[in-house]
Amino acid sequence: MPTSHPTAYEMSGNSVDYPQEAEAPELDTNTQPMRPQVEVTYYTDPLCSWSWALEPQWRRLRYEFADQLSWCYSMGGLIPDWQHFSDPINDISRPVQMVPQWIQTGHLSGMPIEERIWLEDPPASSYPACIAVKAAQQQGLSIGEAYLRRLREAVMLERRNIARREVLLMLAEEVAGGQMGLSGFDLKQFQHDLDSPIVLEAFRDDIKDMRYRGIGRFPALILRPISGRAVLIVGYRPYQALRKAIAHVAPQSNPVRSATDVVAYASYWGRITAREVAQALDLQIEAAKEVLEDAVADGRLIRADRVYLAPATLPSS
Repeated sequence: MPTSHPTAYEMSGNSVDYPQEAEAPELDTNTQPMRPQVEVTYYTDPLCSWSWALEPQWRRLRYEFADQLSWCYSMGGLIPDWQHFSDPINDISRPVQMVPQWIQTGHLSGMPIEERIWLEDPPASSYPACIAVKAAQQQGLSIGEAYLRRLREAVMLERRNIARREVLLMLAEEVAGGQMGLSGFDLKQFQHDLDSPIVLEAFRDDIKDMRYRGIGRFPALILRPISGRAVLIVGYRPYQALRKAIAHVAPQSNPVRSATDVVAYASYWGRITAREVAQALDLQIEAAKEVLEDAVADGRLIRADRVYLAPATLPSS
């Protein structure tokens, strides 16, 4: 959810200067892992509906480019509180005014979204959820990402108020319980870190970095090559725009794989929507739903409302 409506399908012309790096020596790829060709900093917020809309494209990009990409998430602090939030372009200054924006997000992107939360139990701020993501990140980037994804699902699909501490803790229990295909998430450590000055300072650093770079809406991605100029993409974009950005900053990079099997792709992510499957396999949403429902019928997947889960017995790729 940007603070102003994204110009649909337009590549940002902004670029960011970084210090030149010395060329790395050639690696023996038979014995050493490939060095990521592009590092992505993703500026987002758990309450950003347009970031939710970008999940199909973002997941496909990472799946196809695999180890050629590395990434980290920076929390934007979209809504400090409703006394200090205003989006004049979209005429939003009260929670109820979010409803049309979320309806539009779902319509344009095809991602399922429940706008009624803004009528029934509107989050008072996005700061608690941002801080909770930073707390989860203390235990590893993969745990932080899994927790961020669960926050998005909870608010976008289940109308759960992620500004409430009890909801944040409940969702952490779900992630720790294996719903995201992860283990090793220490709940006691997470609860401690929610109130940690170190975590709060990490969130403040994210906001400072965002302001320094002039980023005023989400999602925003800085794609940084090994050397040379980086590219900034702002707003919701189609998959080909992300591919174009990769080609611009790292012409030598090419996809190393593509999704060909619905169940295998769902198992890779652990939890997935039909829109995400449709994006990865170039299917219409209804066709993706049909294949997913067939997989549910024969026990290869489990459906929980609009999310499809890989059974625990299925290995993640």
